[in-house]
Amino acid sequence: MGRKFFVGGNWKCNGTTSEVKKIVTTLNEAEVPSEDVVEVVVSPPFVFLAYVKSLLRSDFHVAAQNCWVRRGGAFTGEISAEMLVNLGIPWVIIGHSERRQILNESNEFVGDKVGYALSQGLKVIACIGETLEQRESGSTVAVVAAQTKAIADKVSSWENIVLAYEPVWAIGTGKVATPDQAQEVHFELRKWVQVNVGAEVAASTRIIYGGTLHL
Repeated sequence: MGRKFFVGGNWKCNGTTSEVKKIVTTLNEAEVPSEDVVEVVVSPPFVFLAYVKSLLRSDFHVAAQNCWVRRGGAFTGEISAEMLVNLGIPWVIIGHSERRQILNESNEFVGDKVGYALSQGLKVIACIGETLEQRESGSTVAVVAAQTKAIADKVSSWENIVLAYEPVWAIGTGKVATPDQAQEVHFELRKWVQVNVGAEVAASTRIIYGGTLHL
């Protein structure tokens, strides 16, 4: 059986209540294939998670944009996996390039976050990708392999993981990745998973692209 298509939308740090309602209304009116064919997930800012979930059509799902690495406590400004589960939010994005680059989240920290989120019953969109300097130096494959290894080291089951390849150099920089460039990295990622995790996981894990693209 083939892998189900996955379409995700990260709204980042954008939106007002009225804007969010307008977007959700548009999504609710959209004609898309059934859930058996494609999985659609939207990721609004934390303050709108419950609001979007209450308005969004039942065949679309909601993701948080991040969650904390362990159980909640004295961690000001963070959101725990347990809180997301309590709200009925099924998905979370972890390791987004903006958090890696701006907030200095390391590969190991991202791996720990993925492992903990999964342990609490969340599904994870795990982000990986290289900077422009890393691409131009020819180290793209090594970089994404190291990022993926840090996740693999903390994961016992890949059933609830989607890998999102999002090259940092193709996000808001004016530079774009070609379909061939994205597919090349996807191929290398799947090969890495096959060798280091297993053929069954490599065949079943969904790998998506999350950057600017010119078709």
